[in-house]
Amino acid sequence: MPKREAKNLKKTADASGRSETVAAREFDFALVADGVKDLDEAVEDAMFEAGCDDATLSWRYGRLHLDFSREAPSFAAAVLSAIRDVHAAGVGARVMHVDACEFVTMAEIARRSDRSRQVIHQYVTGQTGPGGFPPPEFDLTKNRPLWSWSEVSFWLAENQMVRRAEFEEASFLAAVNGALAEVRQRQRQPEVVREVRETLGLPTG
Repeated sequence: MPKREAKNLKKTADASGRSETVAAREFDFALVADGVKDLDEAVEDAMFEAGCDDATLSWRYGRLHLDFSREAPSFAAAVLSAIRDVHAAGVGARVMHVDACEFVTMAEIARRSDRSRQVIHQYVTGQTGPGGFPPPEFDLTKNRPLWSWSEVSFWLAENQMVRRAEFEEASFLAAVNGALAEVRQRQRQPEVVREVRETLGLPTG
C-alpha cells in the first residue's frame, strides 16, 4: 500500500481566497507508461525537467516504469500530478495505469487487513463477522477466486476493520485505472467504446 509520512506544511488557498495550511505527506506509488521506445538519456532528462525528479525510472518488459516518492496533500493529488508531469514531458509517454493490483486473493486480503487467512475465510463464508462480505469477482468456480480490493476495503472500512483511507485510496485507484484503460480503448476501438457506452446509457462524447 502507499507509504504516508508527515513531511512539511504548505499553504494553499480555498475557494474564498483565504490561505490555509495543509500538511504535505510523502506517497510512494508507481506508474507504467508506453509511447517511448527505450529509456535513454533524452527520456530521463525530459522527465526530470517535467517535474518527475522524485521518480526512479526503469525499463521493464518494454514499458517505462516510474517509481515515485511524491510530496502532496493527498494520495490522489500525488498520483494525478505525477500523471500530468509524465504527459507533459513531451516524449510521447502516456500513462497506462497505476501499478497497483485491484484484484486480490484471500491471502492478500488477509495481508492488507492485518488478519489471518482463517479469519478472512470465516468472513467470506459468514461463519463470523457482521456478514455481507463481497463475493469474488473472478474465477468463481476455481480454487483461487479473486476479489475486488475496492469492494473488500469498503466492507472492511464500514465495519471499522481498516482505516477509511484504505477504501478511499483503493476506490481512487480503481477509478483512475478504469479511466486510463478507457482512454486506450477509445484510441484502439472507438466504435466499440461508443457502442458499449450507449448500451450502458452513458455519455458518448
